[in-house]
Amino acid sequence: MDTVRRVVTRDDLDGVARAVFGNGLHLTGVSRLRGGSKKGVYRLAFDDDSTAVAYIWDASENYWPTTGAKSDHLGDPFSPASGLDLFEAAHRHLRQLGIRTPRLLLADRSGSRYPADVAVVEDVPGDNLESLLRQDPDGAAPAMARLAEALSAMGRHRGSRFGKVALIDGGGSSDGASCEQVVLDRALDDLSEAAARDPRMAASHDQLRSVVGDLAARIRTRSRYGLVHGELGPDHVLVDANGQPVLIDIEGLMFFDVEWEHAFLRLRFGEHYAGLGSGDLDEHRMTFYTLAMHLSLVAGPLRLLDGDFPDRDFMRGIAEHNLREALTFLPAAKADSF
Repeated sequence: MDTVRRVVTRDDLDGVARAVFGNGLHLTGVSRLRGGSKKGVYRLAFDDDSTAVAYIWDASENYWPTTGAKSDHLGDPFSPASGLDLFEAAHRHLRQLGIRTPRLLLADRSGSRYPADVAVVEDVPGDNLESLLRQDPDGAAPAMARLAEALSAMGRHRGSRFGKVALIDGGGSSDGASCEQVVLDRALDDLSEAAARDPRMAASHDQLRSVVGDLAARIRTRSRYGLVHGELGPDHVLVDANGQPVLIDIEGLMFFDVEWEHAFLRLRFGEHYAGLGSGDLDEHRMTFYTLAMHLSLVAGPLRLLDGDFPDRDFMRGIAEHNLREALTFLPAAKADSF
């Protein structure tokens, strides 16, 4: 059955706004912000020209189609990172480390003000880091330097178990024997899923499966893990008025191999990644995780396109780019045939 998409209005969020600001401010408008495939992100405008942002976790705001597969929301490090509990745990960890993320003004899971879990956070004005790097790379340098410091602090914040911070905080343990085993299992699933949706992936399935296995076999298991965001592209970093990077979409925060973070950073920041790199990364892990990341960024967007996600060309572009990158891991003669 198709999900009915709710149209959120000013009246819907008036009670939420009053819970934060009382009767001193009047909510004048609500607008949905671009992005937000798992939760609704709305800017709240008030009569004094101030703004705030509301996050809504509700089935009507989640564009990811259900697969019917049984998934442990917390036990699987890569299960969909969505929900107020995950957000609050991640927010707490980052704030304790002194890493900037929008100030939390309200967390409400009562259902009395809105029929879903909702949070209200500060609205950080200005561009995200992606726009700043595109428009003024030199001007982005201070924010990039501070982001590198934040990543270093997160990497040094070690845990003896891997998994989402909400799980670890509660004394739990993730499924899987090691980070690399979890990534291997996921990469093979992503490969099979992508092959079922794209003939080029189907034609290369067996060879890619062999490459994935060979890369995973080079990894030695660890017993300590750093704190990682998991999807830290430049679009998930705002830049405040002081040039400070502000991390958003933080629900996936977990203890994991830091190479997983840096594989994603290198893919998303491209030529700007050099200043974010770390000298103590395991290159075997980086290579394996990079291929696994490409496979995930083929299977995930193609799966999302099974539903009614609105920005379809953008998602197709992500899938196409990462499909081509994954095929470069094949022997040269095979890759050149595509």
